[in-house]
Amino acid sequence: MIWDLHCHLTNALRGETPAEKAGHLIEVGERHGIERFCVYMGIGWERDPSPVELVRQNDDILAAVEGHPEKLFGFVYLNPVHVEKSLDELKRCVRDGPMVGVKLWVARKCSERELDPIVEMAAELKAVIFQHTWLKTTGNYPGESTPSDLAVLAGRYPEVPLICGHTGGNWELALPAIREHGNVSIGLGGFDPTAGVVEAAVRELGAERVIWGSDAPGRSFASQLGKVTGAEIDEEARGKILGGNLKQLLGPILKAKGMAV
Repeated sequence: MIWDLHCHLTNALRGETPAEKAGHLIEVGERHGIERFCVYMGIGWERDPSPVELVRQNDDILAAVEGHPEKLFGFVYLNPVHVEKSLDELKRCVRDGPMVGVKLWVARKCSERELDPIVEMAAELKAVIFQHTWLKTTGNYPGESTPSDLAVLAGRYPEVPLICGHTGGNWELALPAIREHGNVSIGLGGFDPTAGVVEAAVRELGAERVIWGSDAPGRSFASQLGKVTGAEIDEEARGKILGGNLKQLLGPILKAKGMAV
């Protein structure tokens, strides 16, 4: 079983509509044995989306999920700069809609208190929270979170499951930053496949806290799968990373929504 934590619907995919682009994503992913795909953000992104833009982005994902409900899990894109609108979108897309998770990008650092109402509502709804993190050599965007920022948030909400997107870009610094926070898993998608990264993650965090994703179509399924299929880990750990951990993390909200998998 392979489930992909991290996919998008960019113009690199064929098709005009979100559902058509999702169909292309699924077609290619299934060649690699991928069964389910988590998708976030619509066609074309903004780092600091307005309330109107948030709705447009999430409408794209709703349309994609409606077109492929047996294959896609939608995550609602939120902007902590606009807290009230973000809460409205959580209600619209998760509480009253089919989405099962939250995607946070670079508008505001996740260590800031503005995120608290969003995290609290997401937890109440059992929605999985995926936070983009990166450590750029050239310097992060003004609101871009690092793994250390996520550690601050995790310390405020130790019972809320969080995902450290991209393994922070620099996994050698990210793993120590979040190691002591057992509620934080890492997402393996969207950085170059490097020998040793998965082995280090399993050693430092345990296989239960490592989740595979691709960041397709920005990254290829094959290169990102290679991180796990080529890692020197046992088959039980490999199975957890490629799908078992994500299935377990999504379990509470899927059960609450009556969604069979």
